Amino acid sequence: MAYRGLQDFIALLETKGELVRIAVEVDPILEIGEIADRVMRRAGPALLFEHVRGSKWPLLINAYGSEKRMAWALGAESLDAKAAEIESLISWAWSQVRDFSFLSALPEALPKLSVAHSLMPKKVRRAPCREVADEGGFESLPIIKCWPQDGGRFLTLPVVCTVDPETKAQNWGMYRMQVYDNRSAGMHWHVHKDGAHFSQKYARLGRRMPVVVALGGDPAVTYASTAPLPEGIWEAMFAGFLRGKATEVVEIGDTGILAPADAEFILEGYVDPGETRLEGPFGDHTGFYSLPDLYPVFHLERITRRTNPVYPATIVGIPPKEDCFLAKATERLFLPLLKQLCPEISDINMPLEGVFHNCVLVSIKKRYPGQARKVMHFLWGMGQLMYTKMIVVVDDDISVQDLSMVAWRTFNNIDASRDFELSEGPLDALDHSSPQPRYGTRLGIDATRKLPEEGHPREWPDPLEMTPNIVELVNKRWSEYGIG
Repeated sequence: MAYRGLQDFIALLETKGELVRIAVEVDPILEIGEIADRVMRRAGPALLFEHVRGSKWPLLINAYGSEKRMAWALGAESLDAKAAEIESLISWAWSQVRDFSFLSALPEALPKLSVAHSLMPKKVRRAPCREVADEGGFESLPIIKCWPQDGGRFLTLPVVCTVDPETKAQNWGMYRMQVYDNRSAGMHWHVHKDGAHFSQKYARLGRRMPVVVALGGDPAVTYASTAPLPEGIWEAMFAGFLRGKATEVVEIGDTGILAPADAEFILEGYVDPGETRLEGPFGDHTGFYSLPDLYPVFHLERITRRTNPVYPATIVGIPPKEDCFLAKATERLFLPLLKQLCPEISDINMPLEGVFHNCVLVSIKKRYPGQARKVMHFLWGMGQLMYTKMIVVVDDDISVQDLSMVAWRTFNNIDASRDFELSEGPLDALDHSSPQPRYGTRLGIDATRKLPEEGHPREWPDPLEMTPNIVELVNKRWSEYGIG
């Protein structure tokens, strides 16, 4: 289903008993963060704070804080059901490339036309996000301070909209923003991100960079802004595919930037590529404060909004938090593509404790020596998976969704001198453990059965497994044993 905006999703959550309204006044400085942290740790509901001190706008948090709600955000009953849709489409596309026949392709393509139509964003003139011109600045918004040592208040769910000055390609990315004063904030885009890439182009042209920040909107848009899409693929197209309906966009002034039409707030401004300011610290998903560093400055010029908007926010920190379930969506939705590009992959799991890309568990159908290492380097070469600090590869008779089984097989299957793969490469800018920023050593662990060609001349033992006839016998007689 396609939501008409964030408040449409809020209504769904409420009908399903997944939202709690908090009517008492709360402080955006730390109090909301502590409440949200407690609720997220026990897998609790979405929270709508109706009275936030210092602002007249309600605040929504933890909307995506479970795998179930994350699936609903994308119009599905489960993430695997949405992944199956993607897998079906990819399989069909690959089959057409491989075995193209016009006579068979045309009737098979007709049901796919709606999918193709949903990919193309729809430009509109009148948009909910432009209903009211707001005279306020950052201080009018219920922006939260999450953790005690944070450098200030942060916008934590902004969809930052930019345009390439040369190619005119659009990009929507999610970068936290530290508020400095009523009209300026830090823009935490990393050197590897499209926003930073576009900024470098504006710097070469000697021009300041127009930037639009959208707050709220269809949950598919919020998710798409976090997704590791290939460079040049506009997130509005991916959101349209996920929601099954074209994403509506509106042009913001004369910037050439197209923003989500159904956003709650639109913040218009600019970044001067030559200007930086110290940003941070910020309590991050690693469980520690990310270190202060120099980042560009966003200058706020104008706010427009819905008539009665809701401000979206989140906190990050020790898992589980909302960002874990955004990452889980990425894991499941991008698995079909990974399996097409690397067919030996059976399944992957990015454990919540690894928060995004710090750990990837992968099972493979192993056929030849060195295949586990081949898969490791494939994953390190795939977009944001280059940040993965640890990859563990097991055989496909082990479910990577069962952490206990993966640990058991890993602890018992490895010889450290043979099965560890060290790879130097890029790391996430938030990583505090590497000796230098954004670069360090990643670890791969080959926990698959070893072949003689891999330096294991001894016979590899058979795994423990009961004979099928005994399993069937016990299944049939189970009720006789009186065990329950």
